[in-house]
Amino acid sequence: MAGVREIVLTFSCQDAQGIVASVASLFAERGFNIRESSQFEDVTQRRFFMRTVFECPADWQLDAIKALFAPVGERYAMDWAIFDVDCKPRVLIAVSQWGHCLNSLLNNWKNGSLPIEIVGVVSNHEVMRDLTEWYQLPFHYLPVTRDTKPEQEGQIWSMIEEQDVDCLVLARYMQILSDNLCRKLNGKAINIHHSFLPGFKGARPYHQAYDRGVKLIGATAHYVTADLDEGPIIEQSVERVTHVNLPDEMAEIGRDIEAVVLNRAVRWHAEHRVLLNGSKTVVFAR
Repeated sequence: MAGVREIVLTFSCQDAQGIVASVASLFAERGFNIRESSQFEDVTQRRFFMRTVFECPADWQLDAIKALFAPVGERYAMDWAIFDVDCKPRVLIAVSQWGHCLNSLLNNWKNGSLPIEIVGVVSNHEVMRDLTEWYQLPFHYLPVTRDTKPEQEGQIWSMIEEQDVDCLVLARYMQILSDNLCRKLNGKAINIHHSFLPGFKGARPYHQAYDRGVKLIGATAHYVTADLDEGPIIEQSVERVTHVNLPDEMAEIGRDIEAVVLNRAVRWHAEHRVLLNGSKTVVFAR
């Protein structure tokens, strides 16, 4: 609609009477219209979460909207943020030698179904260069060893800062990020892995699963923390397998699930549908 823009407001705070009314009346009095709204109360923590999409006159600048909302945020001690819907998060993708998640992300980005701006792909191997450059994106080859890990991570962090990256997506990047980098990227890095963890660690997890007669395989997408593979979960999915599925078949099914789950997690993060709630998340998916 001409002369109209959309913003997203997200916040969490201790639950109290009048929160929704305060937010709604503040914007209604300025001619804003609610397009979409979701709320949730964590009854165990007495914490309230909300995500609302507002339609507002195009002459409202984002800084002015934030200044308008700030007193309400302060009144309820909110952890809040306001975003312009048309401003796509800038994403850097990290990958190693498996390209199924990378290919899915790039394809969905290219066809416009993933609301992000990919600034490039970084890898500790050269394997994914051709795929990345086919999509006309920069490919950054940063090999790493145990001794060069701090330097290599420093290069990644410099890239994140220089290109104003909003989110680092680990699309089967088979390197463990240091505690220091995890802290810097708190709530801004997403990882994907098979759902056997922490049960079947190490090499050949699908062979371990096959040997144990596993009947469900799947994938988990989560925010990266210093606790390996234990960050707040964003999305998960599973598929049923049977005794006839050999380890390679199970791995193929697992890779398909990983691609789907990671795409969902990145999309929901980009649309500001994921709110941190301690060691878990509130996801206002649709």
